[in-house]
Amino acid sequence: MASMLTAPAGRRAKWVVAAIWIVAIVGSFATDLPGRFADAEENESTSFLPGEAESTRALAATERFQGGELAPLVVVYRREGGLTRADRRRIAGDRAALNRLDLRATSPFGEPLLSADGSAAIVQAQITGDGEAATILDPVEAVRERVSDPGGGLEAKVTGPAGYAADQIKVFEGINGVLLGAGLLLVLVLLALIYRSPVFLWIPLLAIIFAELATRSIGYGLTELGVTVNGQSSAILSILVLGVGTDYALLLVARYREELRRHEDRHEAMALALRTAGPAIFASGMTVIAALLCLTLADVNGTSGLGPVGALGVAVAMLAMLTLLPAWLVIWGRGAFWPRVPRLGTEGADEMHGAWRRVGDRVVRSPRRVWVGTVALLLVLSLGLLNFDDGLTSGNGFRDEVEAVAGQQLLAQSFPSGANAPTDIIVPDPARVDAVRAAVADAPGVSEVRPVKRGEDGVLLAAVLEPDPFSTEAFELIPAIRAAAKRAGGEATLVGGGTAVEYDLRKAAARDNRVIVPIALVVVLLILIALLRALVAPLMLIATVILSYAAALGVGAVVFDVVFGFPGSDPSLPLFAFIFLVALGIDYNIFLMARVREETLRHGTREGMLRGLAVTGAVITSAGVVLAGVFSVLGVLPLVFLTEIGFVVAFGVLLDTFLVRSVLVPALTFEIGPSIWLPSRLAKAQ
Repeated sequence: MASMLTAPAGRRAKWVVAAIWIVAIVGSFATDLPGRFADAEENESTSFLPGEAESTRALAATERFQGGELAPLVVVYRREGGLTRADRRRIAGDRAALNRLDLRATSPFGEPLLSADGSAAIVQAQITGDGEAATILDPVEAVRERVSDPGGGLEAKVTGPAGYAADQIKVFEGINGVLLGAGLLLVLVLLALIYRSPVFLWIPLLAIIFAELATRSIGYGLTELGVTVNGQSSAILSILVLGVGTDYALLLVARYREELRRHEDRHEAMALALRTAGPAIFASGMTVIAALLCLTLADVNGTSGLGPVGALGVAVAMLAMLTLLPAWLVIWGRGAFWPRVPRLGTEGADEMHGAWRRVGDRVVRSPRRVWVGTVALLLVLSLGLLNFDDGLTSGNGFRDEVEAVAGQQLLAQSFPSGANAPTDIIVPDPARVDAVRAAVADAPGVSEVRPVKRGEDGVLLAAVLEPDPFSTEAFELIPAIRAAAKRAGGEATLVGGGTAVEYDLRKAAARDNRVIVPIALVVVLLILIALLRALVAPLMLIATVILSYAAALGVGAVVFDVVFGFPGSDPSLPLFAFIFLVALGIDYNIFLMARVREETLRHGTREGMLRGLAVTGAVITSAGVVLAGVFSVLGVLPLVFLTEIGFVVAFGVLLDTFLVRSVLVPALTFEIGPSIWLPSRLAKAQ
């Protein structure tokens, strides 16, 4: 491994490595692979369902009934106090005009359905989806341009499943460009503050950009193999590559600068930097990759798809920082660091006696008091988990007001809330249709059940729910509706539709939380045991990271409710936050403990921890600030879920960087002493 890691530092190899990367990136642009990756995103909630979910089977049957995947497009009109004759003439005129448009609608807009109090009316058409965003977005935009917000006291909004899908598509369109631009700008500013060089900061930044482009190019191949990628996972991928790539760059550059002060030949200095920092970067990258690959076990296809895509991003970022970055650094030479050029024989800031050494000296005076106090603080922060609420849904997941949500609220004032997105019921035996209709109509929360169509698979019914079909209240009705339908129609009777899809997604997400979290813990623990060649230290590190994760999620739960006023959190948030915080939190512990082990071999555990903390403190803190900043960029996107992920991970990384890694881990190490390396011989040699 040492010879492989040091290869990019060779006098000729550096040019070869740089040339290979440049040719690869030019080739990806020539074939538009990054663009194809973006085009391959699937943002329909149904595409994330596991194959065995009842909603998936119901969707397939419904498509056979209707000749394809149909999305109801609903226009709702309402005037407080009642619709006037002029309003009704306008609705009729809008309907006629819309039916003259080429909307790719399977069915034209039907006769207006008036509310019982006469204050509202809805007209509806069906749009056939084909997987392309424009198929949904273009018709919805055309309808909105014609009917929305007519003024004069008449309110009109476009909603329904097609309206919700169009608003989601608009959010995700251009999401990668906005996110990548904001992330790169932040990384640029942070690198400028860290290195204080107008030249040097561009070298790691360009290496990160190359890694991002290479990831999306190779990622297109994953989508061709059937991996599900949506706008959410694509956004997280960009953040992972930016954050992890910058972290690895900071670690390598810090060790390279250290070696440049000891060696005249920059090739030799880089080879030594790669030989010492390279294994830690490799181990860190493999830990994050292994944790992300655990997501492939998820039932939710969107979560499962993030596993290989995220692992690919980390792998490419790691490869770029171990090959392209060192090649460029050696090509540029010492001058790239201007004006703070590391000269041979100069120590610069003495890392062994800097601020982080002073922190270690304070901790070592009373380690028990420090770790007990720190653990108590983290436990108090974890109490916020009692406030965790999984009430976030596709209906309230937008941070900004969108027309589909406004239309749903308008409709709910005069009609049953579920009128724009009824629940599908497929009854295979036509003889049992009346029994199923009666049984489902008697189920809690069902307003009415009406027949839709007969087909080879039986009869398709539509159940209109009283609550908002995209609310947790509606989701909780699905088990009772399914039980009633199967009692009357047999086990082959299926219940699907948008509300059932959301219910099955939440059920799958709960299962993923229970299954993947312990598996990921075991995987990360095994990697730590192999890296540190000990058992006590890995167990201690895992425990501290779990505590840090609980504290971050607890604080997030309180902040989302009290400060931001969000309607809740997505059920997948604990899993996403766990994977990122455990994997990335272990990252910093790997950087620290790998150096501590190196120093322990020469100076013993106590001095090894002090020296390891002193020499890695600045770079790990810089890396933590960069990673937290990059994840916080998710907050620029108008989706509550991504904002929550960004906050929890950013806060957790900062908590881990400044409290857990710099205070708690050293205090526990001083308390345990050489036994921390048990059962390795290192524990007995001191």
